[in-house]
Amino acid sequence: MRDETKLIHSGYETDPTTHAVATPIYQTVAYEFDNAQHGADLFNLAVPGNIYTRIMNPTTDVLEKRVADLEGGVGGLALSAGSAAINYSILNIAEAGSNIVTTPQLYGGTYTLFAHMLPRLGIEVRFAGGDGPDDIAPLIDAQTKAVFSETIGNPAGNIIDIEALAQCAHEHGVPLIVDNTVATPILIKPIEYGADIVVHSLTKYMGGHGNSLGGIIVDGGTFPWADHGERFPMLTTPEASYHGVVYTDALGPAAYIGRARTVPLRNTGSCISPFNAFLILQGIETLSLRMERHCSNAMTVANYLKAHSRVTSVSFAGLPDDPYHGLAQKYCKGVPASLLTFEVDGGYEAAVRFYDALKLFKRLVNIGDAKSLACHPASTTHRQLTSEEQAKAGVTEGMIRLCVGIEHEDDIIEDLTQALAAA
Repeated sequence: MRDETKLIHSGYETDPTTHAVATPIYQTVAYEFDNAQHGADLFNLAVPGNIYTRIMNPTTDVLEKRVADLEGGVGGLALSAGSAAINYSILNIAEAGSNIVTTPQLYGGTYTLFAHMLPRLGIEVRFAGGDGPDDIAPLIDAQTKAVFSETIGNPAGNIIDIEALAQCAHEHGVPLIVDNTVATPILIKPIEYGADIVVHSLTKYMGGHGNSLGGIIVDGGTFPWADHGERFPMLTTPEASYHGVVYTDALGPAAYIGRARTVPLRNTGSCISPFNAFLILQGIETLSLRMERHCSNAMTVANYLKAHSRVTSVSFAGLPDDPYHGLAQKYCKGVPASLLTFEVDGGYEAAVRFYDALKLFKRLVNIGDAKSLACHPASTTHRQLTSEEQAKAGVTEGMIRLCVGIEHEDDIIEDLTQALAAA
């Protein structure tokens, strides 16, 4: 099936009991076993089925299968938020004494997790000076467990060379984990370019309506964990917390996602609610249509801002003179979603006047909503960073981040016009 069809049909067949066409909301905590042996088989991973909604749920299962199918992975694990997906993606293979290497252009919450929380657990996070393989390679050593990056950086708007980073990571025997929230699989399918693990905040474009938190990890099923057994003992040696199962033996290509479900999720519980999974599924059905309008409107806005006398710079890889335009052409046909940043002439004070004058744009910190959204990263999403850390993440004091919605483009431009006049 093509993406537009997968968005509507993947992962669900008409319910055999009720013949419901829409995915039902299975609002239940637990599931009855046929007998003692059935329960044992479920816990032994010998047969598929449901045990407890903290670990799996039939509504959530449809969401996991649909997104995994869109990304081209062997399996998915839906979670309570994108931040949980990022956290589990690392904790699933890293432990005290190990490290990961990351590009510096990160969402503020991810930066805080990497810079402050993981180190307290004994996991070192090494921030590269840039987003290229030459920046990453020198930081990888025998204790490195993964390379991490965002396909399109939030809010920097940089686009990584996925193929080059994947090759770099694989040459050193580690997987590439990418956050594909901004691009979505409609624009970029990282696994096709060599990425091994993909994470999303489903709260954003995938859900699309700003009403439900959710996250997901998708396992590409391509990384040869067993070939690097000494580096990844969590997957290749008996798991003490799950009756000694060896995941690479029990689950083969799905070893990583299987462990993510039965160890990090099972034991720490950042599960998505069935109702949120249901709402996100409704949003996913129209993702392709919405992304068309998002991208079209964003290009209109970027060109408008580029030509405006009160705007000193615009960062949007869809513009021909943007340094990431070539990578946008390579990975997303020159259409890098609807996230863009710009600087208002006059710095911080002018940016604040512009921000406060917006009427149609909603002043908040979400992205990917059907509505047009605006954010001042230095005082919100990246407020906890020092000025030096903000600069590394691509954030300046006078930067405004826009996530252009699907309203009529003329109404969007009119709001920007009056707000720039107020600046």
